Amino acid sequence: MHFLMMAMGLGLAWFLRSTCLAPTGPWRDRWAYTLSCFLFAPLLLLMTAIAIVCMGPSGQMVMHWEGWLSYGLAIAFLVWAGSRGLHLAWTGHQTTHHLRRHAVVEWQGQALQVLDTPDLYSAQIGFWRSRLVVSQGLLNTLQPSQIQAVLAHEYAHARYHDTFWFFWLGCLRRITPWLPHTEELWQELLTLRELRADSHAAQTVDPLVLAEALLLVVSAPLNQFQPLQPELCAAFSWAVSRDRLTERIDSLLAAPEQPPTTTWWPLSWLAIVCLPLVAIPFHGG
Repeated sequence: MHFLMMAMGLGLAWFLRSTCLAPTGPWRDRWAYTLSCFLFAPLLLLMTAIAIVCMGPSGQMVMHWEGWLSYGLAIAFLVWAGSRGLHLAWTGHQTTHHLRRHAVVEWQGQALQVLDTPDLYSAQIGFWRSRLVVSQGLLNTLQPSQIQAVLAHEYAHARYHDTFWFFWLGCLRRITPWLPHTEELWQELLTLRELRADSHAAQTVDPLVLAEALLLVVSAPLNQFQPLQPELCAAFSWAVSRDRLTERIDSLLAAPEQPPTTTWWPLSWLAIVCLPLVAIPFHGG
């Protein structure tokens, strides 16, 4: 029975992920749909594995070895998931620890952690309380109004705690890269993250100046600085395809969209992933 439960969970996760269609329309309308498509499959697999481990290897089985097989597979999957998450967390911890070695400077009343490199780079790096990091090259190259626009974009990432939430999304991506459309949905979420930050920044700075800064920073190659993984940082110069960059520029130059208010009802159907846990109290040893 446990093996059937595992097979049904895997089949449902694969089927639903396979049927996800590329969303279209304004970015704020694509956010909840893309996030739901990305989250459902890996969370269902995790909840199914947790339920099987909690129920143990005993119970009503078709074959006597079925309980131990499903139990072992569930434990192996959870260990794999935990190891991938811990590895990413350790990488993030090392990165934030390394950042403490760089100088903190005052720029127009704002504290910035500055990387001593001529490359043009800025990002929020860390977890819940991320650090605003910019390069000396960015401060030397951009005009003050452009720097202010870049910082407004990065402060939007801090406001939404993007580094924290995308760390967990990145963990889910790393444990289920074999599911259909994982990379496409991940890239879409990264784009939507940047569009949201652009939209929020455009409320306080000139969108045209922000678009100019974006073109300058993205066009400048990174020669000395190795970009960090997007799970650990929210970089203004996140490497995007030409189509994604064009979408960001067009969004800034068009009529500004108000960022969506925080609401969870479009994602409420994700409660379905907890159904495997409901079976635990009814499990017979």
